[in-house]
Amino acid sequence: MKPDMTVNCAGILLRNPVMTASGTFGYGEEFAGYVDLERIGAFVTKGLSLKPRGGNPTPRIVETPGGMLNAIGLQNVGIDAFIEKKVPFFRSVKTPAIANFFGNTVDEYAEMARRLNEIPEVAALEVNISCPNVKQGGIVFGTDPACASTVVTACRAATNKPLIVKLSPNVTDVVVMAKACEDAGADALSLINTLTGMAIDLNRRRPVLANITGGFSGPAIKPIALRMVWQVARGVKLPVIGIGGIMNATDALEFILAGATAVQVGTASFINPGAAQQIAAEMEAWMEANGVADIKSLIGALET
Repeated sequence: MKPDMTVNCAGILLRNPVMTASGTFGYGEEFAGYVDLERIGAFVTKGLSLKPRGGNPTPRIVETPGGMLNAIGLQNVGIDAFIEKKVPFFRSVKTPAIANFFGNTVDEYAEMARRLNEIPEVAALEVNISCPNVKQGGIVFGTDPACASTVVTACRAATNKPLIVKLSPNVTDVVVMAKACEDAGADALSLINTLTGMAIDLNRRRPVLANITGGFSGPAIKPIALRMVWQVARGVKLPVIGIGGIMNATDALEFILAGATAVQVGTASFINPGAAQQIAAEMEAWMEANGVADIKSLIGALET
């Protein structure tokens, strides 16, 4: 008898706990030729904004030891083109589509949540709060508990869909941020977003990225992500979605043990476009081999 891989994450029923991470999987359709989307739990769109964004100048991706830096700049098609050109594909797949979104002001976040709430094909919303508040001197929403609370409260009022808040690791105490989002009405938390880093070209004596700094992801951040997921899972009552350096089933299962209900696969998809499906299959095989009947029995089962 095959293991039970299903999990319920904030009201979203997943066939297995493996999702894709925002910004690494396009809008789903781009990977349909490489991944059987009905073999993963859910896919998350790249971040959406009210208006289209062209992103940052190039170069905006650089490989580093143990990972990669990206400074894409949240390039996306905008909500109108998303509804017209991207959403129709969602109807062809029996897998939850989760829309990641962001704004430059609280009002923009609320408007995005309202627009996405009206799309039946979108199963849940993931709020990227790692963005600067242009009305408050550029302070990043995700690094200030009061700012985070304000934006989550506004989004909560604008949608009745499950609301996932994606947390930044670039904070002093991630649990304080998590509790602020929980109190403001979040249904789940995903973490971690990328760490801020940079790369330098010695011979040119210049930064490699045109943007100078970028978001660091990949295997090297896994220990940090595991620690934060473990802390947050113990500090809040919400489901936690683990992200950060997940390259194989072992990585994914470690996040589950640390308290994650589900995981997101990101940078691995750049190396192997079928990584998410492969990881889900390998998790099931490990459970069969080790006599684990239900994935839910592993959630938070870390012995300390």
